[in-house]
Order: sequence, then structure tokens, then C-alpha cells
Amino acid sequence: MLGHRAGSPAMVFVTVRIAQFMAPFMLTAVGVALPSLGRELGASAVQLGLVEQLYVLSVAMVVLTFGRLGDIVGQRKVFLPGLVVFTALTWSLGFTQSVSMVMTQRFFQGLGAAMMLSGSLALVAAAYPPHLRGRTIGLVSACTYAGLSTGPVIGGYLTSHVGWRSIFWLAVPLGLAAIALCVFGMRETPGNASGDQMDWPGSLAYGGSVGLIMLGAAHAKELPGGPGMIAAGLGGLVLFLWLERRSTSPLLDVSLLTRNRFFTLSCLAALGNYAATFGITFLMSLYLQYVKGLSPRHAGFVLLLQPLLQVIASPVVGRLADRIEPARLATAGMLASSVGLLLAAATIAPSTPLWLVGGELVLIGAGFGIFITPNSTAIMGSVSPRQFGVASGMIGSMRTLGMAVSMTTVTLVFSMFMGGAAITPSTLPAFLASMRVGLAAFAVFSCLGVLLSLGRGRRGG
Repeated sequence: MLGHRAGSPAMVFVTVRIAQFMAPFMLTAVGVALPSLGRELGASAVQLGLVEQLYVLSVAMVVLTFGRLGDIVGQRKVFLPGLVVFTALTWSLGFTQSVSMVMTQRFFQGLGAAMMLSGSLALVAAAYPPHLRGRTIGLVSACTYAGLSTGPVIGGYLTSHVGWRSIFWLAVPLGLAAIALCVFGMRETPGNASGDQMDWPGSLAYGGSVGLIMLGAAHAKELPGGPGMIAAGLGGLVLFLWLERRSTSPLLDVSLLTRNRFFTLSCLAALGNYAATFGITFLMSLYLQYVKGLSPRHAGFVLLLQPLLQVIASPVVGRLADRIEPARLATAGMLASSVGLLLAAATIAPSTPLWLVGGELVLIGAGFGIFITPNSTAIMGSVSPRQFGVASGMIGSMRTLGMAVSMTTVTLVFSMFMGGAAITPSTLPAFLASMRVGLAAFAVFSCLGVLLSLGRGRRGG
């Protein structure tokens, strides 16, 4: 019955996988092209940082809103316009002639990505019965990791041989294919909560608060602006929760957080996992090039080990999640990541052999891949169908907030140990010290996630 409501399961599956690949690909592929983009458009370091930050920021601010809107009007009515907006902005970014326009278009490209991602897992959950949900979510998650991992490799190659603009043009055919599949292969989906009204005041309070927190975190060492924005954002979240308690049709049903312990702790475990793992690639990239002396290309191949294991593990564990309690699998995965992070923090040094570094990345990546699919399956299975969009949006929110926490941790640790110094042979001891502390902090996040995952118990328990 659910599959019939959602349209052709195969079309939903393929279209969602394309969307889940494109959005993270546009994050990591553009990241490696920033130096070339900056030289051509005369951009400052701050502006280049905003090119990436504004994309993630817009996703974080509105992904929960679009998830809820999809529950009310139907997920396809949000998903399809998101594909169109994302594809149109991706195409236009390849022709942009000023960095200010790049920043503006990246923000709106992020809005399109949020519209796509907010209801992706909701569409999959509605299209497939519960006993097939784990394996399909696992394959969808594998596409997310494929986008993250191939982005730097493909983006670096295209930037070197064709130019940075080709990165955007490469994604346009994928976007057009997804639009065609959605238009001709997916039937309209009714709203799971069609009788509810959209909570726009709550949406504004949530989006503004998340934006302030993320911007403040990115500028945390700039007193008093950074901490002031974080404080204002936290105050805004308190206002948001107050509004939600009074609303008859809230953006986020607060009782879902207060009465559904399984859902709440599963979401917090996801936050801890992303906070523990997202910054590893950044740290390891610097370590491999500055300390081990590898070229960017060779460092990239070593760094591929982590996302490669994520791509391999996600669909395999997704099948297991259909037969084994997902929460138990997720806990085992996060425990493996914790061990890998603790090993990395204890062993990172100039003399550390590459095989050991690679083994640690494999362990971390496998653990992440084992965790995320069962955890997402557990979250989607812990709510009623009318809340699929909100649950899918919460997964996206935890992902982007976790990424922000991870990179903020790196920034703060570097500022404490290195100040504003560049990485040179004379500052390598300070860099290694800051890296060990950063990895230890990531291990703490992961261990906290293990405790949260253990604390949620069994679904429905």
C-alpha cells in the first residue's frame, strides 16, 4: 500500500540516489577548486570560505522546514522543485563572473539541495515496506558517501585539466535526468499530514537560530561577535521550542523529542557521529602533505580509504538492518569508529607508517558506514508515516550541525595551539599537538554517541 502511494518504487529509488549523490558532490568537488576560483575571480580567503559555508548554511537552516512542508503538501511537490532549483543554479554557477555572485548563487543552490534532501528518505520510506527499508536506505546512503568521496578526485581532475567551471556543468546532466525521472516516473504523493497548517513562525525561528549558531561557530575566536551570535542562536532555539509547544500544528512536535526517547537519542547519536568524523579528512589531508610529504594526488588516494569503506559497508549493513535490530548495529559501528579515532590520536607522529594511518582510516570509515544506515533506518522506523518528512529533515539537520561542530572543533584547537601561524617545518610540533587533541576530541564525540546509542534501548521498548 505504501509503495503504491509513493509511485514507482524503482523510479523513487533511482531519483533519490541521484539527488543524494549530487548534493554532497557539490560540496567536496567545489572545495578543491576554490584556489583556482579565487585566482580567476580575485576572491579573498574569507570570500572563498563563504563559498562553501553559505551552501552548508542554507541547507541547515531550511531542511527541517521543507521536510515538514513535504509532510503537509506531499514530498514530491517539494522534491521536484528542489531538483529544478538545484540544477538551474548549478548550471548558472558555471557562467558566473564575480565572487559575490558565486556566493549568492551557492546560497540558493543550497536551498535547492535542502528541498531535495529534506524528503529523500521520506520518499524511500513511503515507497518500500518496512522489511525492505534498511537495504534501500543503505544503498541511498552509499550514494551520499560516493558523492563525498569522488568529489575531491573528480573536482581536482576537472579543475586541473578543464577548469573549475566544468565541475558545475558536469552535474547538470545528472540533475536533468533526475528531473525527467521525477516528472515521468514518479506519481504525485499525498501529504501524510495534509490536514495540518505550516508553522512559518517556528520555521523562521529555527532557521534564524541555526544560521546564527553556525555563523558564530565559524567565527568563534572573533570576540565578541562569534560567541555573541552563538548565544543569540541558542536563545533563538529556546524561543523556537516555546513557539512549538504553543502551536497547534508545530514544525517539530516537541512531544516527539520528549516522549519518544528512541527517536531523540537516535538523532543525538547521529549528531555525535558526524561531529566525530567529518573533520578527519581535513586533518589527515594536512598531515599527509605537510608531515608525510605526499603530493595532493597521493594524499587523496590514501584519504579515499575512509569514504570507500563507507560506500562498501552501507548497503551491506542495510540488508542486515532488515533482519537485526538496527540500534544494535549502529552502536557497533560507532564503537568501531571510536576505536579508530583513539588509535589515531595515540599514534599520529612523523614516524607513523602509512599502513597504520590507512588502517585507522579503514576502521573509522567502516564504523561510520556500519552506523549511519541502521541509525537512519531506526529513526525512520520510530515515527508514524505522517512524520516521515520531519524525521528525514531531522537526519539532514543532525548531519549539517554535526559537520559544523566538527570543523568548529578543528578551528578552535588550531587557534589554541598555533594561533595564526602557518604550517611550516618550525611549527610542525604545534600542528601535531593540535591534531592529536582534535582527534581525541572527535573520539570523545564518538564515545558520547556510543552512550546515546546504548541508552535508547530497543525500538518501541
